[in-house]
Amino acid sequence: MRDNRAMIEIELRPVTDADTPFLQCLYLSTRQQEMAMAGLTGEQATAFLLSQFNAQSMHYRQYYPKAQCDVIEYDGVATGRLYVDRSGEDIRIVDIALLPEYRGRGIGSQLLQRLMAEARDAGLAVSLHVDKHNPALHWYKRLGFVTCEDRGVYDYMRYSDAGVGATAADQVG
Repeated sequence: MRDNRAMIEIELRPVTDADTPFLQCLYLSTRQQEMAMAGLTGEQATAFLLSQFNAQSMHYRQYYPKAQCDVIEYDGVATGRLYVDRSGEDIRIVDIALLPEYRGRGIGSQLLQRLMAEARDAGLAVSLHVDKHNPALHWYKRLGFVTCEDRGVYDYMRYSDAGVGATAADQVG
């Protein structure tokens, strides 16, 4: 399913060391609801999440060393991040996140549609992992991604040119 809203002007630029404070704030914004449910104080949650941010950053560098890591800018303002690895058999979305105030504006849909078109042109699929409780799971399904494998707390999803992410044999039943 395509997002029929007008294309939004967004830019991607490579992440630099100067972006670390923004990326930390972005990461914290993606986990606020989870931390509220855990009952941690603001300081406890921040300290925990900053350690998780550092661990995630190390994980991405170790397992996706060739990933393109970009800051998403909307109207010249840093609004999110998009990490994409093109070194494997598909185009892997390692991470996509937007600040809460920029979600629901079509920014993520435009970026994913660009990646889906790139994959079509190259004869590849687009893949990603998503937490089973992440509201974005429904968004990925609307865009045509299909769950191929249950990986514990995550679903492995794919999108391919045919609009089907996987063969029937690959899908989780």
